[in-house]
Amino acid sequence: MIAAIATTPFEGQKPGTSGLRKKTPVFQQPRYLENFVQAIMDCLEGFEGATLVVGGDGRYFNREAIQIVLKIALANGFGRILVGQGGVLSTPAASNLIRKNRAFGGIVLSASHNPGGPDGDFGIKYNVGNGGPAPEKLTDAIYERTKTIAHYKILEAPDVDVDTLGTVRLGGGEIEVIDPVSDYAELMRGLFDFERIAALFRSGFRLRFDAMSAVTGPYAIRIFEELLGAGAGTVMNGTPLPDFGGHHPDPNLVHCKHLLDLAMTPDGPDLCAASDGDGDRNLIIGRGQFATPSDSLAILAANARLAPGYAGGIAGIARSMPTSRAADRVAQGLGVKLYETPTGWKFFGNLLDAGLATICGEESAGTGSNHVREKDGLWAVLLWLNILAARGESVKAVVVSHWARYGRNYYSRHDYEEVASDGANALVKALREGLPAFKGKRFGGLAIASADDFSYHDPVDGSDSTHQGVRLHFEDGARIVYRLSGTGTEGATLRVYIERFEPDPAGQNLETQEALAELIALSREIAQIERYTGRAAPSVIT
Repeated sequence: MIAAIATTPFEGQKPGTSGLRKKTPVFQQPRYLENFVQAIMDCLEGFEGATLVVGGDGRYFNREAIQIVLKIALANGFGRILVGQGGVLSTPAASNLIRKNRAFGGIVLSASHNPGGPDGDFGIKYNVGNGGPAPEKLTDAIYERTKTIAHYKILEAPDVDVDTLGTVRLGGGEIEVIDPVSDYAELMRGLFDFERIAALFRSGFRLRFDAMSAVTGPYAIRIFEELLGAGAGTVMNGTPLPDFGGHHPDPNLVHCKHLLDLAMTPDGPDLCAASDGDGDRNLIIGRGQFATPSDSLAILAANARLAPGYAGGIAGIARSMPTSRAADRVAQGLGVKLYETPTGWKFFGNLLDAGLATICGEESAGTGSNHVREKDGLWAVLLWLNILAARGESVKAVVVSHWARYGRNYYSRHDYEEVASDGANALVKALREGLPAFKGKRFGGLAIASADDFSYHDPVDGSDSTHQGVRLHFEDGARIVYRLSGTGTEGATLRVYIERFEPDPAGQNLETQEALAELIALSREIAQIERYTGRAAPSVIT
C-alpha cells in the first residue's frame, strides 16, 4: 500500500559539491531523509518502471536509510532497484552499476571521507544516468523543492532483507540484492594487466592497503589478495564498520600517519595505500616517497598508456582549479588539452561523456578516468601497480624521474576547519572586493601578476559557474588560492592552496613546507586569516 504522508520543510537541505551532508542525528529526525528523497523524486521525469541503483558506505544509519530510500523509490514509480548486499556499495562501484545496467540513476548514501558513528556525519546524493553526480541545475531544483514540500509517498511494507542475494517483489516493482564487488572487479580486470601485476607480487613486491574499516575492504580483499595474489594480511582494517572503527576515513598524512611511518622505514612495504569512507579517494606512499595527489594525477596521466585500458593514449586531462598545475605540463608534453574546472567531480562528467578528457583528478586525493563517472580510489592504486610492474621501478624512482622531466610543483593545502561561517565569509568577501588592487602589488621579492575569482564555462553544455575561488598569480609562476569548502557539516572550512614551480632538479629535494614557507606566510598575511577566523595556524596541512 502506498501512503501519502503530510510533511513540512526543513531548513538548510541544500546539497554541496557532493550531495547533502549533515550530522547523523539531523538525518535521524523524523521526515528529514524522507523529505529529501521525495524532493529528488519530484525533480526527476520519465522514470516510471525504470531501474535505480542504491547503496551506501555502510556508516551508521546506513541500514535504516536504505529502507526509507527503497520504499519511497518504489512508491514513486521505479520498477527495479539494484541494492548492494547489506546496503553497501562503494561510490565508484555504484557509478559502474548505473552505467552497466543503463539505470535511470542512483542514490548513494555517503559522507565520503567524513567521520561516521552516532555523532558522526551522514550524507546522500543523487547520481544521473551517466553514473556521475547530479549537475548543479538538478541539485538546485532539488533544493528548491525541499523548501516547499508538503507530502512524501512511501510504500507501507515490512523492511526488505538486504543481506540475502536475490530478487524480491515489493509493491509494483522488484528489488535485486547483488554482490557489490563482482561487477567492479570485472571492470578493473578489463582495464589493467592483472597477470603482470600478479607477477609483480610473486617477485616479492609488498603492498599494504588500509581500508580504514570503510567500504573498500571487501573490494580490496577480493582484488588484491584473492585475484592478484598479494597475500592474506595485505589489506588492513578490511571489515566495514558503522563508525569506521573510530578512524577518520580520510586518506591523508594526518589520518594515515601510520602508513607514512611504515613506508619510511628501510624495510617497509614497496607501496602503502589507503582509501576513504566510500572508496573514491586514495593515498599513495612508496618506500621513502609520498606521491602527493597532484603529483599522482600527473604521473598517472603521463604513464596511463602502460595499462591495457589506456594503451591507445588519452584524449585529455581535467583537473579541479585548486589542484596543482603539474598535470598541465603533462598535457602539454602529450599534446592533449588540459581542462581546469571548479571543485566537484560532477564538472568532469560532461568532459568525459564528450570524449574530451580521459584522466581526471582533484588535489583532495581523488583521481579517476572515463571508466566510471566518479573518482575511484582502488582504480588509482591499481594503475600505480600496473605502472610499477611495467616500468620495473619503485614509486620513488618514478616520482623523481617525473620531476626531472616535467619539473616539480611544490604544493600544499592548509585547511582551517569548522571556523565561524560569518568570519570565513567575511574573509572571502574582503578578498573579492580587493581583487582590483592586487595586480602589481609587491610583497618582498614576490609580485602579483594577476588576481581573479575563478569562473568556469562548460565547453559541452555551455553552463557557467562563478565564484569558485579567489586566485592570486605571482610573476614567478607561484600561486595562492582561497576557497570555502562545501563538504563539511559544521561551520565553514577555509582551504588555502599554495604552489610554486621548480624546474631545476637541484632544487627539487626540499621539504614542501620549507620550500613554500614564504608563500605560506604571505597567504596568511594577505587574507588576514587570524583576524577573520581566530586561527593562527591551520587545522590540517596536506
